[in-house]
Amino acid sequence: MNAPLPADAVDDPATRNALRAKVVAELTPLLPAHALLWQREDTAPYECDGLTAYREQPLVVALPETEEQVAAVLRACRRLGVPAVARGAGTGLSGGALPHRRGVTLSLAKFNRIVRIDAVARTATVQCGVRNLAISEAAAPYDLYYAPDPSSQIACTIGGNVAENSGGVHCLKYGLTLHNVMRVRGFTIEGEAIEFGSEALDAPGLDLLALVVGSEGMLAVITEVTVKLTPKPQLARCIIASFAEVQRAGDAVAAVIAAGIIPAGLEMMDGPMTAAVEDFVHAGYDLEAAAILLCESDGTPEEVEEEIDRMVQVLRENGATRIEVSEDEAQRLKFWSGRKNAFPASGRISPDYMCMDSTIPRKRLADILIAIASMEKKYGLRCCNVFHAGDGNLHPLILFDANDPDQLERAERFGADILETSVAMGGTVTGEHGVGVEKLGSMCVQFSVAEREQMAALKRAFDPGELLNPGKVIPTLQRCAEYGKMTVRRGLLPFADIPRF
Repeated sequence: MNAPLPADAVDDPATRNALRAKVVAELTPLLPAHALLWQREDTAPYECDGLTAYREQPLVVALPETEEQVAAVLRACRRLGVPAVARGAGTGLSGGALPHRRGVTLSLAKFNRIVRIDAVARTATVQCGVRNLAISEAAAPYDLYYAPDPSSQIACTIGGNVAENSGGVHCLKYGLTLHNVMRVRGFTIEGEAIEFGSEALDAPGLDLLALVVGSEGMLAVITEVTVKLTPKPQLARCIIASFAEVQRAGDAVAAVIAAGIIPAGLEMMDGPMTAAVEDFVHAGYDLEAAAILLCESDGTPEEVEEEIDRMVQVLRENGATRIEVSEDEAQRLKFWSGRKNAFPASGRISPDYMCMDSTIPRKRLADILIAIASMEKKYGLRCCNVFHAGDGNLHPLILFDANDPDQLERAERFGADILETSVAMGGTVTGEHGVGVEKLGSMCVQFSVAEREQMAALKRAFDPGELLNPGKVIPTLQRCAEYGKMTVRRGLLPFADIPRF
């Protein structure tokens, strides 16, 4: 295998062009002509994922159509010593699919076939490029569906969901991607086929399935996934509860869980977010509320009626000022339409937004919202908050204008402050969006040097040359040192004050 070129060497246009020519010559015999892109106008659409603040021009884009072609491209990358970055629909929000400037972007968009639906076993085997929602659409004739439902489910792919361990508004009851995947097939950087998990109830050996789910394309390139399908509930109803104080809404979330109730969904939006989505979808939200909760129950009619009554009682006891329960399916979907459209609604009121993703203990929900309100004044930027309240997964949307370098820099500092404050409150720097490039610095806060080295050693076990999506997720010692200096300058939490887990 050729040794990778130093990053600064590829900054020279002549060297970069020569490397591109070498890669194109190597890949041309392996792919159809239309499946290999290297002209700037052809590769520009691949320069970023959903985190548009960070962009990089890929050296080459390969669009394989078969597993044999995927394996051949990976073997070629290994021979040349060039990185390979797998990409699905590009809806990720942490820069996980950001191209490598001296590498190949491996687009798997053409792997969009549903291999089989097994209604008896309640499983679906699909290629990695199949959209999340398409799985439920294919399973619908059997009264089954795929439970994890990210807000981007109309576009995001199952391969990307596996890479990031995506969740969704119903993850509290039905789990994240990890809890709904049985088997993953893919290829190592050597082009060797590898499988994780099994379609049986258990798989022999180490539980490597839990390792690959959430690995962000750093261990293997995923090509096929077998997921669990869930029977459609007979009935689902949703509650909208309004609160005059954020503290009250946060306390109500904790109280629902403490009462032994596990709703199908338990979501929260603050006042600014509610106003943005109401203007967009007209779901009937209370614009006078400081925060609203969406609480859903599903199951048999008897189960739903009992659970709805219990939740209404808990919400009232914890200060809900207004409660409305959906009367039919159309109204339930209307209630959820605002939450599902939170991101596009934010795009209507700001040129750009940076969606953060951290987790905290449920009992600290109000504390983090109060802290974020203080940060808005500190950084001079607005922030709308929407999150999976049931499991403490935050999604603050920082509003800014990327055309203003100062606003971008303040947005980055604002985001880092949220993540570090989440860790200080006993949480983590990511819940479901992954680390990518966005949270590399925050990983230095969350994990010790020894812990990060364990992660790096695990990657090297699968990818000794560190060619699969390099530079993501695991920060180097140098980067952590640089981030530490920035943290001190910004007046954020010093490393010594961050608890270790």
